[in-house]
Amino acid sequence: MHRSLSMNIQHRFFSQHKQTRVNQVLAKRVILEPCDVFINHRSMDTKRTVATLLYDHLCRLGFHPFLDNKNMKPGDKLFDKINSAILQCKVGLAVISPRYCESYFCLHELALLMECKKKVIPIFCDIKPSQLRVIKNKKWTLENHQRFKFALDEAKNTVGLTFNSSEGNFSDIVTSASDIIIKSLIELEDEEQMQHPDLPAAL
Repeated sequence: MHRSLSMNIQHRFFSQHKQTRVNQVLAKRVILEPCDVFINHRSMDTKRTVATLLYDHLCRLGFHPFLDNKNMKPGDKLFDKINSAILQCKVGLAVISPRYCESYFCLHELALLMECKKKVIPIFCDIKPSQLRVIKNKKWTLENHQRFKFALDEAKNTVGLTFNSSEGNFSDIVTSASDIIIKSLIELEDEEQMQHPDLPAAL
C-alpha cells in the first residue's frame, strides 16, 4: 500500500534511480522506525495550515511524520513521547512562525533536534530569520535560555524555505518542503549505507 501510493507521486519528481532509493528508504522506515520526520511548530500559528498539510502529504507518500495532535493519545507522557520521536527521527522540519519564540515547547524541541545533530529544515512562515530572538521569560532557567539561543542561531544559519501566508500558495510550500525532506532521507540512507557497507540494503 505504501509503495503504490508513493510511486504515483514519485514518477513526477524523480529519476528512476531516485525512485528506487525512495522505495528502499520507505521499505526500511516502515518496518523499523515509527517516525521519519518530526514536525516542530507553534500550534496556534500553523497547526491548521502548513503543519497539518505537510503531515497529511507525507503520510500519503508513505512516510511516518510526527505531529503532536496526530500521534499523541490520552495518557501519553508529553515530554517522553516528544523526546522519543525526536531521538528516532531522521529529519526535523521546523515551521517557524511569528509567535514561535514565545513557546517553551517549540524551543525545547528545536534545541533537542540541534543537540541530537539531526538535519533540520526550517520553514520561515511570515517571519524573517533575523527576527528570531529568545524572549526574556522568568520561568525559564539560564540553561534553557542558552539552549534556545543556540538552537535559534543554528536555525538562522541554515538555508530554509520562506513562506508568506497572505500571498503564497500552501500547496507550493507543502510540495517544496516534501521534496526536500524526501531527498534528505535518501541522502541520509546513502550515508548510512556507506558508513556500514556490511549491513544489507533496504529491500
